[in-house]
Amino acid sequence: MVERLREHYGIHDPKVLEAMRNVPRHFFVTEALRGRAYDDNALPINFNQTISQPFIVARMTELLELNKQSRVLEIGAGSGYQTAILAQLASQVYAIERIGELAREAHDRIRVLGIYNATVKAFDGTLGWSAYGPYDAILVAAGGPRIPDPLVAQLKVGGRLVIPIGATRESQKLVRVIKTEHKPKIEEHGSCQFVPLIGQHGWEKQ
Repeated sequence: MVERLREHYGIHDPKVLEAMRNVPRHFFVTEALRGRAYDDNALPINFNQTISQPFIVARMTELLELNKQSRVLEIGAGSGYQTAILAQLASQVYAIERIGELAREAHDRIRVLGIYNATVKAFDGTLGWSAYGPYDAILVAAGGPRIPDPLVAQLKVGGRLVIPIGATRESQKLVRVIKTEHKPKIEEHGSCQFVPLIGQHGWEKQ
C-alpha cells in the first residue's frame, strides 16, 4: 500500500508514508473486510459511513503539513483510522464524529493501539470544537456544500483546512483553505467522493 502511495500517487512526505505504514488499517474495518483493508479503495463501515481510500487519507494528511507541535481538529472520525494517522504526526488531535456509537468505537480503537494524544467525541462537527482552538490544521472527512465558517474561525492565521466541497452530495473537489490576515487562500486539489457532511453548516440530514 505504501509503495503504491509513493510510486503511483506521488505521496512524498516521508512522515505521512511512515504513519500509513505504522497504523494497521485492517484494525479499523469489520472482520469480513479485513482481507481488503489494504486495497486501493474506500470500504464501508457501520451506519452507512466509509473508511476513506488510502490515497485520500494520505493526500489530505500531506496537505495539512503537520509537525509535532500541531494541534489538529478532525471532523468525521468514522472508524478512527484517519484519527490514528493524524496522531502519529501531530501533538494533539481533537476528533468529532456525528454518530455516537461510531465515536465510542473509534475512541476505543485508538486507545487499544496505545494512542493517547487523540480524543473523539460525538457532536455536530460543522460547528467545530472551539474549546481547544485555534488549530494549526483542520481535516474534514465528509463532503459539504460550502466551507463552514466556524471551522475557518477556529484556524490559526497560517493554518490549513482540508475539506471536500461540492454542489451535490455525490461528488466534490478537495479544497485546501489557508487562513491569512485578510481573505483566506483557497486551492483545489482534484476530484473526490465522500459521504455527506451533515450538520448546521453542512447538508441537512435526510
